[in-house]
Amino acid sequence: MAEKLDKGYVTIDGEECKGCGLCVEACVPKVLKLSEGLNRYGYHTAEYEGHGCSGCGLCFSVCPEPGAIRVYKRLRAAA
Repeated sequence: MAEKLDKGYVTIDGEECKGCGLCVEACVPKVLKLSEGLNRYGYHTAEYEGHGCSGCGLCFSVCPEPGAIRVYKRLRAAA
């Protein structure tokens, strides 16, 4: 069976994220989690697991920190 391609991906700025966990709760495919380590401000920041993103943008919508999360949709290749 061919591997299913991700529809998007997420980047998280660890210096902007305050570890509130709203994005983790909102993530439908459950590909976000809070890190075990702390950033320089002492927060367990959100992390993307690296695969499985649907590109829906819910995590971006619920994040209270401007610039902490960016969601990218993958463009389909022309057939």
